[in-house]
Amino acid sequence: MVIQKISPLILQIFFAFVVSACLTLPVLSQQTQKPVLHGKHWMAITGKPLGATAGAMIFQQGGNAVDAACAMLAATCTMWDVLSWGGETQALIYNPHTAEVIAINALGVAPTGATAEFYKEEGLKFPPSYGPLSAVTPGTPGGLITMLAKYGKLSLKEVLAPAMEMANGYPIEAQTANAIESDKEMIKEWPYSQKVFLPHLGEDREAPSAGEIFEQHDLLATLQKLVDAEQTALAAGKTREEALQAAYDRFYLGDIADEMTRSVQEQGGLIRKSDLANWEVKIESPLHVNYKGIDVYKLQEWTQGPALLQSLNILENFDLKGMGFNSANYIHTLYQAMNLAFADRDFYYGDPAFSPKSPMQGLLSKTYAKERAKLITQSNDPWANPGDPYPFQNEENPFKSQLENYSKNYYEYSENADAKVSDSFLKDFTAGTTSIVTADKEGWLVSVTPSGGWIPAVIAGNTGIGLSQRMQSFVLDKEVNPFNVVAPGKRPRVTLTPSLALKDGKPLMAFAVQGGDTQDQNLLQLFLNMVEFDMNVQQAVEAPNINSYQMQAAFGNHEIKPGALTLQSETPSWVRRDLQSRGYKMDFRERTSGPINAIWFDWEHGTLWGGASNHGEDYGIGW
Repeated sequence: MVIQKISPLILQIFFAFVVSACLTLPVLSQQTQKPVLHGKHWMAITGKPLGATAGAMIFQQGGNAVDAACAMLAATCTMWDVLSWGGETQALIYNPHTAEVIAINALGVAPTGATAEFYKEEGLKFPPSYGPLSAVTPGTPGGLITMLAKYGKLSLKEVLAPAMEMANGYPIEAQTANAIESDKEMIKEWPYSQKVFLPHLGEDREAPSAGEIFEQHDLLATLQKLVDAEQTALAAGKTREEALQAAYDRFYLGDIADEMTRSVQEQGGLIRKSDLANWEVKIESPLHVNYKGIDVYKLQEWTQGPALLQSLNILENFDLKGMGFNSANYIHTLYQAMNLAFADRDFYYGDPAFSPKSPMQGLLSKTYAKERAKLITQSNDPWANPGDPYPFQNEENPFKSQLENYSKNYYEYSENADAKVSDSFLKDFTAGTTSIVTADKEGWLVSVTPSGGWIPAVIAGNTGIGLSQRMQSFVLDKEVNPFNVVAPGKRPRVTLTPSLALKDGKPLMAFAVQGGDTQDQNLLQLFLNMVEFDMNVQQAVEAPNINSYQMQAAFGNHEIKPGALTLQSETPSWVRRDLQSRGYKMDFRERTSGPINAIWFDWEHGTLWGGASNHGEDYGIGW
């Protein structure tokens, strides 16, 4: 017998093939913890079972996907699914009658007097995380009513019915009840919040207990006022849209606005009635890129959404499938592409209604992405700077002098620019609210990422409305981001980022997730899981993801963690060693998929597939 010597190169190729197969095949055949949802008529998925039930109720009454999404939004706000009625709503809607994707911008604005100088005089580096000075104007009521008026079928009375029943008293869930108890000392600083949240004041447990009937009579009265305004207008012969406008006006111009602004100023906030009157929902054109024949849509640069589009443009220059799912090369390439996109986000994104205006044409250029892709080497680059997109839209960069050593300068500005990912840091960085995705057989497709007014929230007087805390996403120093410096009437750059995808001009997928700065990281990986690695929608939402923290956190002290990488705890040892050699500082968690929810259109069979995250309490219903 002759034993031939096998060359090291052949062995290396063989083992690379085996590793790639081992990394990919189990994922494609994995058993999911939750089943795929299947439906022929409609589908409703959100962060809580009761929220999904509200959507199902509306579908059963003949509502379309927009009506159902509005009912789910109202229900999740009412049950404090880590958000409230005074928060903000961001949505993408596919209209099958016009074959258009519509963007809903219902983010509140900084109130009168909210200037960088004001907050600096308060001794702050960023606007506060909690309290009346962290509140932008409420956006969710206006966003809900606008979506319903323009694209829904049912009345406000019908759509708000589940939420109003809940406001009259519903069995509170443990997650919300325990959050109230945990934050009760802060809640006691605000008298109207204390009245709502702490029904057992003076007892050992002052918050409601899980399963206890939680009543919100002030909120119920506010919602009833909106319905009354609509119904009175209809009785007077007004059209459906005019009647909904009457409800909108009562909130932003009438007695509800009076009580809100009175109480905000009583508690030390800045919001005036003129701030509410001057604010309006914006119906916008979304941004999009094409990735291998699929058009992916995101909201404009007042969100972080375009960072996902930039990441896709960069990753299009690599053979991701050939690398193998969650191989060291795949993780490294993904991490570096995200860091380059998020470095641009941190410096260039902001409210496009204000000057300077973000260079989005250049940032979303395929040629610019190719230049950014060339920066990816075999090692982690902890100083990934923003690029210069201006030449790719034939302009001169007015901030060129700020870009040199920008990241190093920001790390010095940040209070904790190390790679240690503490529990307190993660709580801020991944802070999430909920997500909503709906679809129907007519072809309506909706993705919503609402937020704001999470516990502990300041409640605005006797309205029952919890105020947003979104002011903290502004910066006070133009050297940090000249596009996102706080100013009255301006919208902060937010992390909230719904997603839609179309193929061949037809709706393909709606996907959304909660989780602060991790949102577009998780959504990017969900998309790649399906497009590159052929996972079904439930496999894709449950598959282990990675998370980078090498970008400015949008909350708290806006910390940054160069080289920090979270991996799933079962990541193989050889992948860990490889990544460590490239300069990563890793931590490991049992579940890294993120609370992603998604709906996929199966055009071959004329059905809907739904994926509801196994990360938390996300839940879906289809029919």
